[in-house]
This record gives sequence, structure tokens and C-alpha cells, in this order.
Amino acid sequence: METESIKASENWKSRTLLVGALIGALVGASAAYLLIQQAERESGELHMGTGEGVKLGVLVFGLLRQVAQLAERKE
Repeated sequence: METESIKASENWKSRTLLVGALIGALVGASAAYLLIQQAERESGELHMGTGEGVKLGVLVFGLLRQVAQLAERKE
């Protein structure tokens, strides 16, 4: 009985990691596609400076913080 509980516990963790990885890959590919489209409309090349990179990093960390808080709100 306890073995089944451990397997079920590991199963939802694996599924959550897999779904998260797939969503992350799809969002990342979509973001890259949008950047490419914008660059082609404007100049043909992607020019991303340090400032834009820092802004993007802050946004990503903010998103991760919000996701982490989802679990805290349920308690």
C-alpha cells in the first residue's frame, strides 16, 4: 500500500516537470519567433542590448516568483 503511494507521488511530480518543460519550450520558441518577426520588419537583424536583456531577465524572475506563490496561496 505504501509503495503505491510513493509511486503515485513520484508520478505526479514527473508529469508536472514534463508539462512545465513542454510549456517552457513552447513559450520560448514563440518568444523567439516573435523577436525574429519584429527584427525582419524593422532591420533584418535582431539587435538586443544589455538593457533589454536585463529587463527580460527581471520579467522572467517575476514570472517565476508568481508561479512559486501559486502553491503558497492554496495553503
